[in-house]
Amino acid sequence: MLSSLRSRLWLSYAFLIVTALSVVTIVLFVSLFRNPLLYRQTTERLKAVQAVMVERLKEPEAPPITVLAERSARTFNVRVVLFSRDRQMMFDTASNEASLGFPENKKFTKTLPLLRDTNGAAWLYSIGKLPDGMFLMVTAPRPRTSILNIISDELIPVIVLGGVIALLLSLIAAFLISGWVANPLQRVVNAARGMPSAEVKPVKVAGPHEVQELTRAFNSMVARVQASQRSQREFVANVSHEMKTPLTSIQGFSQALLDGTADTKESQQKAAQVIYSESERMHRMVLDLLDLAKLDAGTADLKMSPVNMRALLNAIAEKFMPQSQRASVRIEVDVPENLPPLIADGDRMAQVFTNLTDNALKFTPHGGTVTLRAFIEMDRMRISVTDTGDGIPEEDVPHIFQRFYQADPARRGGEAHGAGLGLAIAHQIVAAHGGRISVRSRVGAGTTMEVILPLAPPNAK
Repeated sequence: MLSSLRSRLWLSYAFLIVTALSVVTIVLFVSLFRNPLLYRQTTERLKAVQAVMVERLKEPEAPPITVLAERSARTFNVRVVLFSRDRQMMFDTASNEASLGFPENKKFTKTLPLLRDTNGAAWLYSIGKLPDGMFLMVTAPRPRTSILNIISDELIPVIVLGGVIALLLSLIAAFLISGWVANPLQRVVNAARGMPSAEVKPVKVAGPHEVQELTRAFNSMVARVQASQRSQREFVANVSHEMKTPLTSIQGFSQALLDGTADTKESQQKAAQVIYSESERMHRMVLDLLDLAKLDAGTADLKMSPVNMRALLNAIAEKFMPQSQRASVRIEVDVPENLPPLIADGDRMAQVFTNLTDNALKFTPHGGTVTLRAFIEMDRMRISVTDTGDGIPEEDVPHIFQRFYQADPARRGGEAHGAGLGLAIAHQIVAAHGGRISVRSRVGAGTTMEVILPLAPPNAK
Protein backbone atom coordinates (compact mmCIF):
# COMPACT_ATOMS: atom_id res chain seq x y z
CA MET A 1 0.00 0.00 0.00
CA LEU A 2 2.77 2.44 0.95
CA SER A 3 4.42 1.95 -2.44
CA SER A 4 1.63 3.79 -4.27
CA LEU A 5 1.94 7.50 -4.95
CA ARG A 6 -1.52 8.21 -3.56
CA SER A 7 -0.81 6.58 -0.19
CA ARG A 8 2.53 8.34 0.11
CA LEU A 9 0.98 11.69 -0.74
CA TRP A 10 -1.78 11.10 1.77
CA LEU A 11 0.70 10.11 4.49
CA SER A 12 2.82 13.18 3.68
CA TYR A 13 -0.20 15.46 3.98
CA ALA A 14 -1.31 13.66 7.14
CA PHE A 15 2.16 14.07 8.69
CA LEU A 16 2.18 17.79 7.89
CA ILE A 17 -1.33 18.22 9.31
CA VAL A 18 -0.54 16.32 12.51
CA THR A 19 2.71 18.27 12.89
CA ALA A 20 0.91 21.60 12.44
CA LEU A 21 -1.80 20.65 14.95
CA SER A 22 0.85 19.46 17.41
CA VAL A 23 2.67 22.77 17.18
CA VAL A 24 -0.61 24.64 17.69
CA THR A 25 -1.39 22.44 20.70
CA ILE A 26 2.04 23.08 22.25
CA VAL A 27 1.75 26.83 21.69
CA LEU A 28 -1.76 26.80 23.13
CA PHE A 29 -0.61 24.83 26.16
CA VAL A 30 2.29 27.19 26.81
CA SER A 31 -0.03 30.16 26.46
CA LEU A 32 -2.57 28.64 28.84
CA PHE A 33 0.15 27.65 31.27
CA ARG A 34 1.46 31.20 31.39
CA ASN A 35 -2.01 32.75 31.57
CA PRO A 36 -4.55 30.16 32.70
CA LEU A 37 -8.23 30.83 33.15
CA LEU A 38 -7.89 31.48 36.89
CA TYR A 39 -5.29 34.20 36.22
CA ARG A 40 -7.51 35.86 33.64
CA GLN A 41 -10.49 35.76 35.97
CA THR A 42 -8.46 37.34 38.77
CA THR A 43 -7.15 40.07 36.44
CA GLU A 44 -10.68 40.92 35.29
CA ARG A 45 -11.84 41.09 38.90
CA LEU A 46 -9.01 43.53 39.74
CA LYS A 47 -9.93 45.71 36.77
CA ALA A 48 -13.54 45.76 37.90
CA VAL A 49 -12.57 46.83 41.44
CA GLN A 50 -10.35 49.57 40.04
CA ALA A 51 -13.15 50.85 37.81
CA VAL A 52 -15.60 50.91 40.72
CA MET A 53 -13.17 52.90 42.86
CA VAL A 54 -12.53 55.43 40.08
CA GLU A 55 -16.26 55.95 39.58
CA ARG A 56 -16.79 56.24 43.35
CA LEU A 57 -14.14 58.98 43.57
CA LYS A 58 -16.05 61.03 41.01
CA GLU A 59 -19.10 61.33 43.30
CA PRO A 60 -19.60 64.68 45.13
CA GLU A 61 -19.68 63.11 48.58
CA ALA A 62 -16.89 60.63 47.93
CA PRO A 63 -14.81 59.69 50.99
CA PRO A 64 -11.08 60.32 51.03
CA ILE A 65 -9.20 58.01 48.72
CA THR A 66 -7.41 56.28 51.57
CA VAL A 67 -10.73 55.45 53.25
CA LEU A 68 -12.16 54.19 49.96
CA ALA A 69 -9.05 52.05 49.48
CA GLU A 70 -9.42 50.43 52.92
CA ARG A 71 -13.11 49.68 52.31
CA SER A 72 -12.47 48.22 48.87
CA ALA A 73 -9.62 46.09 50.23
CA ARG A 74 -11.84 44.56 52.89
CA THR A 75 -14.91 44.21 50.65
CA PHE A 76 -13.22 42.64 47.62
CA ASN A 77 -10.31 40.96 49.39
CA VAL A 78 -7.70 42.87 47.41
CA ARG A 79 -4.68 45.03 48.12
CA VAL A 80 -4.86 48.70 47.07
CA VAL A 81 -1.70 50.77 46.60
CA LEU A 82 -1.50 54.52 45.82
CA PHE A 83 1.47 56.09 44.01
CA SER A 84 2.30 59.75 43.66
CA ARG A 85 2.83 61.54 40.40
CA ASP A 86 6.54 60.71 40.53
CA ARG A 87 5.57 57.05 41.10
CA GLN A 88 6.52 56.87 44.74
CA MET A 89 4.33 54.77 47.04
CA MET A 90 2.08 56.93 49.23
CA PHE A 91 -0.39 54.45 50.70
CA ASP A 92 -0.74 50.67 50.97
CA THR A 93 -3.68 48.83 52.51
CA ALA A 94 -1.28 45.98 53.39
CA SER A 95 1.57 48.02 54.75
CA ASN A 96 2.52 45.17 57.11
CA GLU A 97 3.40 42.97 54.13
CA ALA A 98 6.35 43.13 51.74
CA SER A 99 6.15 46.30 49.73
CA LEU A 100 5.27 46.53 46.04
CA GLY A 101 7.02 48.85 43.60
CA PHE A 102 5.58 50.67 40.64
CA PRO A 103 5.16 48.18 37.75
CA GLU A 104 7.44 48.51 34.76
CA ASN A 105 5.92 49.71 31.50
CA LYS A 106 6.52 47.02 28.82
CA LYS A 107 5.74 48.73 25.56
CA PHE A 108 6.62 46.03 23.07
CA THR A 109 5.33 42.90 24.76
CA LYS A 110 1.94 42.00 26.11
CA THR A 111 2.50 39.77 29.07
CA LEU A 112 0.56 38.78 32.14
CA PRO A 113 0.15 41.87 34.46
CA LEU A 114 2.44 40.43 37.12
CA LEU A 115 4.86 42.00 39.57
CA ARG A 116 6.78 40.79 42.58
CA ASP A 117 7.14 42.23 46.05
CA THR A 118 10.39 42.63 47.93
CA ASN A 119 10.13 39.01 49.14
CA GLY A 120 9.70 37.69 45.57
CA ALA A 121 6.02 36.80 45.87
CA ALA A 122 4.00 37.21 42.67
CA TRP A 123 1.01 39.55 42.48
CA LEU A 124 -1.51 40.21 39.72
CA TYR A 125 -2.47 43.86 39.33
CA SER A 126 -4.51 46.47 37.51
CA ILE A 127 -3.27 50.06 37.52
CA GLY A 128 -4.72 53.33 36.29
CA LYS A 129 -4.04 57.07 36.51
CA LEU A 130 -6.38 59.26 38.54
CA PRO A 131 -7.50 62.77 37.49
CA ASP A 132 -5.16 64.40 40.04
CA GLY A 133 -2.12 62.61 38.55
CA MET A 134 -1.85 59.90 41.20
CA PHE A 135 -1.84 56.21 40.32
CA LEU A 136 -4.29 53.67 41.72
CA MET A 137 -3.18 50.02 41.68
CA VAL A 138 -5.38 47.12 42.77
CA THR A 139 -3.53 43.82 43.33
CA ALA A 140 -4.10 40.29 44.52
CA PRO A 141 -1.77 37.35 45.08
CA ARG A 142 -1.30 35.17 41.98
CA PRO A 143 -3.57 32.14 42.38
CA ARG A 144 -1.98 28.73 42.49
CA THR A 145 -2.95 26.29 39.74
CA SER A 146 -1.65 22.90 38.56
CA ILE A 147 -0.77 21.61 35.11
CA LEU A 148 -3.43 18.93 35.44
CA ASN A 149 -6.06 21.55 36.07
CA ILE A 150 -4.97 23.54 33.03
CA ILE A 151 -5.07 20.42 30.83
CA SER A 152 -8.39 19.13 32.13
CA ASP A 153 -10.18 22.47 32.40
CA GLU A 154 -8.93 24.32 29.34
CA LEU A 155 -6.74 22.30 26.97
CA ILE A 156 -8.70 19.08 26.61
CA PRO A 157 -12.06 20.72 25.72
CA VAL A 158 -10.39 22.87 23.07
CA ILE A 159 -8.44 19.97 21.58
CA VAL A 160 -11.38 17.58 21.64
CA LEU A 161 -13.88 20.00 20.19
CA GLY A 162 -11.64 21.81 17.71
CA GLY A 163 -8.51 19.75 17.18
CA VAL A 164 -10.10 16.39 16.49
CA ILE A 165 -12.67 17.88 14.11
CA ALA A 166 -9.95 19.87 12.34
CA LEU A 167 -7.77 16.75 12.12
CA LEU A 168 -10.55 14.66 10.58
CA LEU A 169 -11.51 17.35 8.08
CA SER A 170 -7.87 17.90 7.19
CA LEU A 171 -7.24 14.19 6.65
CA ILE A 172 -10.30 13.95 4.40
CA ALA A 173 -9.09 16.98 2.45
CA ALA A 174 -5.62 15.45 2.21
CA PHE A 175 -7.13 12.21 0.91
CA LEU A 176 -9.08 14.08 -1.77
CA ILE A 177 -6.09 16.21 -2.78
CA SER A 178 -3.79 13.19 -3.00
CA GLY A 179 -6.37 11.46 -5.19
CA TRP A 180 -6.67 14.59 -7.36
CA VAL A 181 -2.91 14.46 -7.96
CA ALA A 182 -2.31 10.70 -8.03
CA ASN A 183 -5.34 9.38 -9.94
CA PRO A 184 -4.45 11.04 -13.29
CA LEU A 185 -0.85 9.87 -12.86
CA GLN A 186 -2.06 6.33 -12.15
CA ARG A 187 -4.15 6.41 -15.33
CA VAL A 188 -1.05 7.47 -17.27
CA VAL A 189 0.92 4.61 -15.67
CA ASN A 190 -1.80 2.08 -16.54
CA ALA A 191 -1.92 3.34 -20.12
CA ALA A 192 1.88 3.24 -20.37
CA ARG A 193 1.87 -0.40 -19.24
CA GLY A 194 -0.49 -1.19 -22.10
CA MET A 195 1.82 0.30 -24.72
CA PRO A 196 2.52 -0.34 -27.52
CA SER A 197 -0.93 -1.83 -27.97
CA ALA A 198 -3.16 -0.15 -30.52
CA GLU A 199 -6.03 -0.50 -28.03
CA VAL A 200 -4.59 2.13 -25.67
CA LYS A 201 -6.95 5.11 -25.50
CA PRO A 202 -6.00 8.72 -24.71
CA VAL A 203 -5.93 9.43 -20.99
CA LYS A 204 -8.47 11.88 -19.62
CA VAL A 205 -6.81 15.20 -18.80
CA ALA A 206 -7.30 16.04 -15.12
CA GLY A 207 -5.43 17.09 -11.98
CA PRO A 208 -3.01 19.98 -11.39
CA HIS A 209 -1.63 21.99 -14.28
CA GLU A 210 1.67 20.07 -14.35
CA VAL A 211 -0.14 16.71 -14.36
CA GLN A 212 -2.41 17.95 -17.17
CA GLU A 213 0.65 18.93 -19.22
CA LEU A 214 2.17 15.49 -18.60
CA THR A 215 -1.09 13.81 -19.65
CA ARG A 216 -1.30 15.87 -22.85
CA ALA A 217 2.32 15.03 -23.67
CA PHE A 218 1.61 11.34 -23.02
CA ASN A 219 -1.50 11.39 -25.21
CA SER A 220 0.49 13.07 -27.97
CA MET A 221 3.18 10.42 -27.64
CA VAL A 222 0.57 7.63 -27.77
CA ALA A 223 -0.92 9.14 -30.91
CA ARG A 224 2.50 9.33 -32.57
CA VAL A 225 3.43 5.79 -31.55
CA GLN A 226 0.14 4.38 -32.78
CA ALA A 227 0.44 6.32 -36.05
CA SER A 228 3.96 4.99 -36.46
CA GLN A 229 2.74 1.45 -35.79
CA ARG A 230 -0.02 1.83 -38.34
CA SER A 231 2.47 3.21 -40.83
CA GLN A 232 4.82 0.29 -40.22
CA ARG A 233 2.05 -2.25 -40.61
CA GLU A 234 0.83 -0.60 -43.80
CA PHE A 235 4.41 -0.35 -45.04
CA VAL A 236 5.09 -4.04 -44.50
CA ALA A 237 1.75 -4.99 -46.04
CA ASN A 238 2.31 -2.74 -49.04
CA VAL A 239 5.88 -3.89 -49.62
CA SER A 240 4.76 -7.50 -49.37
CA HIS A 241 1.93 -6.85 -51.81
CA GLU A 242 4.10 -4.94 -54.29
CA MET A 243 6.83 -7.61 -54.25
CA LYS A 244 4.43 -10.51 -54.42
CA THR A 245 3.43 -9.85 -58.05
CA PRO A 246 6.95 -9.60 -59.54
CA LEU A 247 8.17 -12.50 -57.41
CA THR A 248 5.25 -14.62 -58.61
CA SER A 249 6.06 -13.75 -62.24
CA ILE A 250 9.78 -14.46 -61.74
CA GLN A 251 9.04 -17.74 -60.00
CA GLY A 252 6.52 -18.83 -62.66
CA PHE A 253 8.68 -18.07 -65.69
CA SER A 254 11.78 -19.47 -64.00
CA GLN A 255 9.87 -22.68 -63.39
CA ALA A 256 8.85 -22.72 -67.06
CA LEU A 257 12.50 -22.52 -68.05
CA LEU A 258 13.52 -25.23 -65.59
CA ASP A 259 10.85 -27.80 -66.36
CA GLY A 260 11.02 -27.24 -70.12
CA THR A 261 7.56 -25.76 -70.50
CA ALA A 262 9.16 -22.87 -72.39
CA ASP A 263 10.59 -25.17 -75.06
CA THR A 264 10.81 -22.73 -77.92
CA LYS A 265 13.32 -19.94 -78.40
CA GLU A 266 10.54 -17.39 -78.54
CA SER A 267 8.93 -18.57 -75.29
CA GLN A 268 12.32 -18.72 -73.59
CA GLN A 269 13.07 -15.18 -74.75
CA LYS A 270 9.70 -14.02 -73.42
CA ALA A 271 10.29 -15.73 -70.07
CA ALA A 272 13.72 -14.17 -69.76
CA GLN A 273 12.33 -10.73 -70.66
CA VAL A 274 9.59 -11.02 -68.01
CA ILE A 275 12.12 -12.13 -65.38
CA TYR A 276 14.41 -9.23 -66.29
CA SER A 277 11.58 -6.66 -66.27
CA GLU A 278 10.16 -7.81 -62.95
CA SER A 279 13.57 -8.00 -61.29
CA GLU A 280 14.31 -4.48 -62.57
CA ARG A 281 10.99 -3.33 -61.11
CA MET A 282 11.92 -4.84 -57.74
CA HIS A 283 15.36 -3.25 -57.98
CA ARG A 284 13.80 0.18 -58.53
CA MET A 285 11.47 -0.40 -55.60
CA VAL A 286 14.35 -1.35 -53.32
CA LEU A 287 16.29 1.77 -54.37
CA ASP A 288 13.21 3.91 -53.74
CA LEU A 289 12.77 2.38 -50.30
CA LEU A 290 16.43 3.01 -49.49
CA ASP A 291 15.99 6.63 -50.62
CA LEU A 292 12.96 7.03 -48.38
CA ALA A 293 14.77 5.47 -45.42
CA LYS A 294 17.71 7.87 -45.81
CA LEU A 295 15.44 10.87 -46.23
CA ASP A 296 13.37 9.86 -43.20
CA ALA A 297 16.49 9.41 -41.08
CA GLY A 298 18.01 12.68 -42.33
CA THR A 299 21.10 10.85 -43.61
CA ALA A 300 20.55 11.52 -47.31
CA ASP A 301 23.67 13.07 -48.81
CA LEU A 302 22.47 16.32 -50.35
CA LYS A 303 25.12 18.00 -52.50
CA MET A 304 24.03 21.63 -52.33
CA SER A 305 25.16 23.95 -55.13
CA PRO A 306 23.65 26.67 -57.37
CA VAL A 307 21.10 25.06 -59.70
CA ASN A 308 19.88 26.71 -62.93
CA MET A 309 16.21 25.72 -62.71
CA ARG A 310 15.46 27.12 -66.18
CA ALA A 311 18.04 24.79 -67.73
CA LEU A 312 16.92 21.86 -65.55
CA LEU A 313 13.25 22.19 -66.49
CA ASN A 314 14.10 22.58 -70.19
CA ALA A 315 16.24 19.44 -69.98
CA ILE A 316 13.36 17.51 -68.41
CA ALA A 317 11.00 18.72 -71.14
CA GLU A 318 13.44 17.52 -73.82
CA LYS A 319 13.87 14.19 -72.03
CA PHE A 320 10.13 13.53 -72.17
CA MET A 321 9.65 14.87 -75.69
CA PRO A 322 9.52 11.40 -77.34
CA GLN A 323 7.01 10.17 -74.77
CA SER A 324 4.88 13.30 -75.13
CA GLN A 325 4.88 13.00 -78.93
CA ARG A 326 3.71 9.41 -78.75
CA ALA A 327 0.90 10.50 -76.38
CA SER A 328 0.08 13.59 -78.46
CA VAL A 329 0.64 15.80 -75.39
CA ARG A 330 2.45 19.16 -75.54
CA ILE A 331 5.11 20.03 -72.97
CA GLU A 332 5.57 23.75 -72.37
CA VAL A 333 8.19 25.47 -70.20
CA ASP A 334 7.33 28.90 -68.81
CA VAL A 335 10.42 30.18 -66.99
CA PRO A 336 11.81 33.76 -67.15
CA GLU A 337 15.31 34.12 -68.54
CA ASN A 338 16.55 36.06 -65.51
CA LEU A 339 15.48 33.41 -62.99
CA PRO A 340 18.18 33.36 -60.26
CA PRO A 341 19.89 30.10 -59.34
CA LEU A 342 18.51 27.91 -56.58
CA ILE A 343 20.80 26.49 -53.89
CA ALA A 344 19.86 22.81 -53.94
CA ASP A 345 20.94 19.30 -54.87
CA GLY A 346 20.61 19.31 -58.66
CA ASP A 347 20.27 15.53 -59.01
CA ARG A 348 17.54 15.42 -56.35
CA MET A 349 15.69 18.34 -57.96
CA ALA A 350 15.84 16.53 -61.31
CA GLN A 351 14.45 13.42 -59.56
CA VAL A 352 11.53 15.41 -58.14
CA PHE A 353 10.49 17.16 -61.36
CA THR A 354 11.13 14.10 -63.53
CA ASN A 355 8.69 12.20 -61.37
CA LEU A 356 6.11 14.99 -61.41
CA THR A 357 6.40 15.46 -65.17
CA ASP A 358 6.17 11.71 -65.80
CA ASN A 359 2.97 11.51 -63.73
CA ALA A 360 1.50 14.57 -65.47
CA LEU A 361 2.14 13.04 -68.92
CA LYS A 362 0.56 9.74 -67.97
CA PHE A 363 -2.54 11.44 -66.58
CA THR A 364 -3.00 13.83 -69.52
CA PRO A 365 -5.19 12.67 -72.42
CA HIS A 366 -4.37 13.08 -76.12
CA GLY A 367 -4.27 16.69 -77.17
CA GLY A 368 -3.58 17.91 -73.61
CA THR A 369 -0.79 20.08 -72.28
CA VAL A 370 1.75 19.75 -69.48
CA THR A 371 3.24 23.07 -68.36
CA LEU A 372 6.37 23.57 -66.25
CA ARG A 373 6.57 26.98 -64.59
CA ALA A 374 9.00 28.68 -62.23
CA PHE A 375 9.12 32.18 -60.79
CA ILE A 376 10.43 34.09 -57.79
CA GLU A 377 8.21 35.18 -54.91
CA MET A 378 10.18 37.23 -52.37
CA ASP A 379 12.99 34.93 -51.14
CA ARG A 380 11.37 31.75 -52.46
CA MET A 381 11.01 30.01 -55.78
CA ARG A 382 7.71 28.50 -56.91
CA ILE A 383 7.96 25.65 -59.41
CA SER A 384 4.78 24.01 -60.69
CA VAL A 385 3.86 21.15 -63.00
CA THR A 386 0.35 21.52 -64.42
CA ASP A 387 -1.57 19.05 -66.55
CA THR A 388 -4.92 19.20 -68.30
CA GLY A 389 -5.98 15.71 -67.27
CA ASP A 390 -9.04 14.46 -65.49
CA GLY A 391 -7.90 15.74 -62.08
CA ILE A 392 -7.72 13.91 -58.77
CA PRO A 393 -10.85 13.07 -56.78
CA GLU A 394 -11.20 15.22 -53.70
CA GLU A 395 -11.05 12.22 -51.35
CA ASP A 396 -7.68 11.16 -52.80
CA VAL A 397 -5.93 14.54 -52.61
CA PRO A 398 -4.92 14.36 -48.90
CA HIS A 399 -3.28 10.94 -49.42
CA ILE A 400 -1.33 11.20 -52.67
CA PHE A 401 2.01 11.81 -50.90
CA GLN A 402 1.59 8.71 -48.72
CA ARG A 403 3.72 5.72 -49.52
CA PHE A 404 2.18 3.05 -51.71
CA TYR A 405 -0.99 5.07 -52.04
CA GLN A 406 -2.80 4.27 -55.28
CA ALA A 407 -5.45 6.60 -56.60
CA ASP A 408 -8.80 5.55 -58.05
CA PRO A 409 -8.19 2.54 -60.37
CA ALA A 410 -10.26 4.28 -63.05
CA ARG A 411 -7.53 6.87 -63.50
CA ARG A 412 -4.45 4.75 -62.83
CA GLY A 413 -1.71 4.98 -65.34
CA GLY A 414 0.92 7.04 -63.59
CA GLU A 415 1.78 6.12 -60.04
CA ALA A 416 -0.68 3.26 -60.25
CA HIS A 417 1.68 1.40 -62.56
CA GLY A 418 4.50 1.84 -60.08
CA ALA A 419 4.75 1.10 -56.41
CA GLY A 420 3.29 4.41 -55.25
CA LEU A 421 6.62 5.70 -53.94
CA GLY A 422 7.50 8.49 -56.38
CA LEU A 423 5.41 11.24 -54.84
CA ALA A 424 6.41 10.18 -51.32
CA ILE A 425 10.08 10.48 -52.32
CA ALA A 426 9.44 13.86 -53.94
CA HIS A 427 7.73 15.06 -50.76
CA GLN A 428 10.70 13.98 -48.61
CA ILE A 429 13.29 15.53 -50.97
CA VAL A 430 11.47 18.87 -50.96
CA ALA A 431 11.15 18.75 -47.16
CA ALA A 432 14.90 18.00 -46.87
CA HIS A 433 15.52 21.24 -48.79
CA GLY A 434 13.38 23.22 -46.35
CA GLY A 435 10.48 23.55 -48.78
CA ARG A 436 7.02 22.14 -49.23
CA ILE A 437 5.04 20.47 -51.99
CA SER A 438 1.29 20.78 -52.45
CA VAL A 439 -1.38 19.81 -54.93
CA ARG A 440 -4.34 21.68 -56.40
CA SER A 441 -6.76 19.59 -58.39
CA ARG A 442 -10.33 19.50 -59.56
CA VAL A 443 -11.99 16.64 -61.34
CA GLY A 444 -12.27 17.47 -65.04
CA ALA A 445 -10.02 20.54 -64.76
CA GLY A 446 -6.54 19.08 -64.35
CA THR A 447 -3.95 19.04 -61.59
CA THR A 448 -1.14 21.33 -60.46
CA MET A 449 1.76 20.07 -58.37
CA GLU A 450 3.50 23.06 -56.79
CA VAL A 451 6.87 23.06 -55.07
CA ILE A 452 7.96 26.05 -52.96
CA LEU A 453 11.66 26.19 -52.10
CA PRO A 454 13.81 28.82 -50.34
CA LEU A 455 16.47 30.25 -52.63
CA ALA A 456 19.08 29.30 -50.03
CA PRO A 457 18.07 26.76 -47.36
CA PRO A 458 19.36 27.59 -43.84
CA ASN A 459 21.46 24.43 -43.77
CA ALA A 460 22.92 24.88 -47.24
CA LYS A 461 26.65 24.28 -47.31
